[in-house]
Amino acid sequence: MDESKKMLEIAYKALEDKKGENILALDITGISIVADYFLITNGNSDAQNRALMEAAEEALEKAGYIPKQIEGNHHSDWVLMDYGDIIIHIFTKESRDFFDLARIWSDGKRVEL
Repeated sequence: MDESKKMLEIAYKALEDKKGENILALDITGISIVADYFLITNGNSDAQNRALMEAAEEALEKAGYIPKQIEGNHHSDWVLMDYGDIIIHIFTKESRDFFDLARIWSDGKRVEL
């Protein structure tokens, strides 16, 4: 298994364990040089978004992956966690609907995990 897919699976499991809603994994390797995968989810509150962010960061760090950059915080409408090969997007429900990354990146292939 390649490293980016391994990272994706670790992050997905962490988000799933904290009840992230409608978790979507997109393979964008053929359409962007930004990353291999996007992982998109939303929470229902600041507390849940904080838990999602912390769980993903902790699980990936435990596996030896350190973020290149994290934009936003648990009070933000959108947190972007850049791990190079994967980018994790954690939204509030309203911001996820507004920005609609799934539509913008609809050329990406959905990954079933």
